[in-house]
Amino acid sequence: MDQDDNDPVVLLTYIAVALARVSPLDAAVFDALASSGASIEAKVVPRLGAALAAMEEPVVLVLDDVHTIENPRCIDAIVTLAGHLPPGSRLVLSTRDRSALPLGLLRARALSLELGPNELRMVEDEARDLMNAASANLSDDDMGELLRRTEGWPAGLYLAALSARSTRGGRGKMSPLTGNDPFVTDFLRSEFLARLPPAEVEFLTRTSILDRLSGPLCDAVLESTGSARLLETLERSNAFVVSLDRDQGWYRCHHLVRELLAAELARSEPDRVSPLLGRAFTWCAANKQAVAAIRYAQADRAADRVAAIMEHSIQPVFQSGRITTVERWFAWLDEHGDRTRYPAVAVIGGMFFAATGQPTESDRWGAAAEHGHHDGPLPDGSASIDSWRALLRAYRCRSGLAALQTDAALAVRTLGPKSPWRPPAMVCLGLSELLSGSLDAADDMFVDAREEAKHLGASNMVPVALAERALIAVEREEWAQADVFAEEAVWAAHHSRLEDSALNSLVWAVAARTELHAGRTTSAHKLVARARDHLPQLTYALPVPAAQARLELARTYLAMADRAGAGTMLREVDAVLRRCPDLGTLPAQAADVCSRLSRAGHSTPGASSLTAAELRVLPLLATHLTFKMIGERLYLSFHTVKSHSISIYRKLDVTSRSAAVDRARELGLL
Repeated sequence: MDQDDNDPVVLLTYIAVALARVSPLDAAVFDALASSGASIEAKVVPRLGAALAAMEEPVVLVLDDVHTIENPRCIDAIVTLAGHLPPGSRLVLSTRDRSALPLGLLRARALSLELGPNELRMVEDEARDLMNAASANLSDDDMGELLRRTEGWPAGLYLAALSARSTRGGRGKMSPLTGNDPFVTDFLRSEFLARLPPAEVEFLTRTSILDRLSGPLCDAVLESTGSARLLETLERSNAFVVSLDRDQGWYRCHHLVRELLAAELARSEPDRVSPLLGRAFTWCAANKQAVAAIRYAQADRAADRVAAIMEHSIQPVFQSGRITTVERWFAWLDEHGDRTRYPAVAVIGGMFFAATGQPTESDRWGAAAEHGHHDGPLPDGSASIDSWRALLRAYRCRSGLAALQTDAALAVRTLGPKSPWRPPAMVCLGLSELLSGSLDAADDMFVDAREEAKHLGASNMVPVALAERALIAVEREEWAQADVFAEEAVWAAHHSRLEDSALNSLVWAVAARTELHAGRTTSAHKLVARARDHLPQLTYALPVPAAQARLELARTYLAMADRAGAGTMLREVDAVLRRCPDLGTLPAQAADVCSRLSRAGHSTPGASSLTAAELRVLPLLATHLTFKMIGERLYLSFHTVKSHSISIYRKLDVTSRSAAVDRARELGLL
């Protein structure tokens, strides 16, 4: 593991691929991992856990360097997977720091075997076996000295074995280990680096800034040639360079050696570090390795470079499901640069955080987007930042219907002809027509938005445009046509890269209503559950679809004679409208549904009346986390989590946490 694995999607993808090499996994696991917006706790981990539990052959899954994982959601996922191990299988966690692991829980359930330094320390017979296996035959005196200096540390012994084999053919007397440095530094310098040709030492030292090594990358960073041949030589000679692929195109340096050399480079040639990192950034950016490019720019504290790559790369990385990676980029830029210096990135931030249900962050980046200066065209071909700013204002719709129409029209008119932002802008313009009562103009715009989205590859806008067309057909009481549009929207959502996006809550809600009207009640109930899954992420940051989705669910609940569910939805609509009151016809629609609700009979609160806040807590009840730990994950107090949990139990008609999880799974909420 390394720092990049702090994104749960990245971490779980690697684990899934490793398991799939042992036995094929259910395709649903990879579908969930590839779907941006899929809940890690409610969808991804349960699917992967079920696949792990179903494996017929015992497996040993080893996760090394767990101490590099700082994201608690990643640790939660690992611990949850531990509970799905089939009989005979093992999960091995290797870490320098155990503090992040819930060892108390594992100990209490007798699920863990812990091996610390004392247990891992090799005695002489074990050390000699290791040396012999590595073809490094040492005298008794040398072995005794080595054991004394390493204190039986297996990694240190292994390094010694490699050095003995590569520098002396495995025989002869080892040089004494002296000096005041820790063992590994002293050993590597005296036994390894001192015996390499100076050119190889220089190569390894100056490439120690790189996480992975390849011939072309090293040539670019060092401004030289022949790196590929040198890497092959170092790998064959066991000089602590390991091949990462079968084609031997990519390598890595042993992490202990790399740490030593990086420290040596910073001490002896500090002026070289920044230029080396800059060339690494340039090569990775030119070769479409955005994540690596940003990592090198961050190491160089080059905020301008980070922002430049973010402008181009956020959308594809987000669509691949790596939401946490994008969040970390924004957090780093926020910490190391002035947000207002990067208005283009701020626009994307405002839209990204709105789409992922983080309204406060969307507000902060949206405010920053309105300031600052951006010279020249944008990455999508738009001539001015004004086009992007107009789109963001329309997308977030904070200034009322008239401003929505003005901003959306400006964005549609001025965005680059091949800009992937055009379909969202056209949907916003269609919404402005719909909320003003111009159904024909709105329908025409949604038709155009769908075609533009298909042409430009903005697949996430296709189901939204179709769902809006279904709403227009319902308004005209053309239910057969509405049914067709809703079915097309569901199909498009299933086949998009963002099936689990919050915006698709509107798709499922509209489809549930048309299914129920057609008498397909079983399908309608499933779609209602699907809509509710992601409703907590559809917040006032996107006020129009947030209100629309809840209104459709309220109408569907009323048709199901579920007054409690309808009431919950209406209260959430009111919360949206209080923040964004000038939304055209939506307040009148809410008032109409409220009037119908007041005339309906009473019903007992059930699963349908779970609030958005309760739905955020529900998936975490299925984990090992205590109420206090759940609160830390969601930034809530212990008492708030406890209150939500008790309410969940009452609405699901259960009396315990485990029963609530079981009932939620029966209802399709998990």
